[in-house]
Amino acid sequence: MTGAFPDLRRHAPAAARNRDPIAAVVLPRLAPGAHVLEVGSGTGEHVVHLAALRPDTRWQPSDPDPACRESIAAWTAHTGLANVAPPLDLDVRIAPWPVERADLVLCCNLIHIAPWHCTAALLRGVGRLLGAGGELLLYGPFKRGGAHTAPSNAAFDAALRRQDPGWGVRDLDEVALLAAANGLSFVEAVPMPANNLCAVFRAVSRKAEPGAGA
Repeated sequence: MTGAFPDLRRHAPAAARNRDPIAAVVLPRLAPGAHVLEVGSGTGEHVVHLAALRPDTRWQPSDPDPACRESIAAWTAHTGLANVAPPLDLDVRIAPWPVERADLVLCCNLIHIAPWHCTAALLRGVGRLLGAGGELLLYGPFKRGGAHTAPSNAAFDAALRRQDPGWGVRDLDEVALLAAANGLSFVEAVPMPANNLCAVFRAVSRKAEPGAGA
């Protein structure tokens, strides 16, 4: 409780561990004044950490979960950051997205805990949103060439699929093919702690063809 009001901030232990490695990849890619959309902001801990490090940029968090949006708003109020906008109710499957501009889209730990069609919808939406040269950064575990990169990722994948058969660690090659169909070219995969990757894609066309990646 904070005074007479509940503290709506949520905490994800992994966020404290991975926020600085993520910042090391994201922040150097941002020009002054850049607008960043975070898809699936969750607790909001990532967005306030990154925004505090780059007060010259604008950050738009989003999440389809009302409780997560409450947490994001609470973290923003707690930090007093003026460069974080109120969180949007953004479900990647629902077009058009309620955002008009982004120079970079960040999405952490989403595509493995959602059905594959959500990855397709995410890439369609990003392909429509980003102008040429804009970037998408996907953080999380990935397969490479159809194989897991570590035994721990294989065990995690099995646990996810037991929870929901539509979930699972995605193959980066398959993600890159689907991204390319939506005007997003694979740039690099940056190794991250705990056998994760930060996969970087760059928009090479203004928007994808309607229906690409459906």
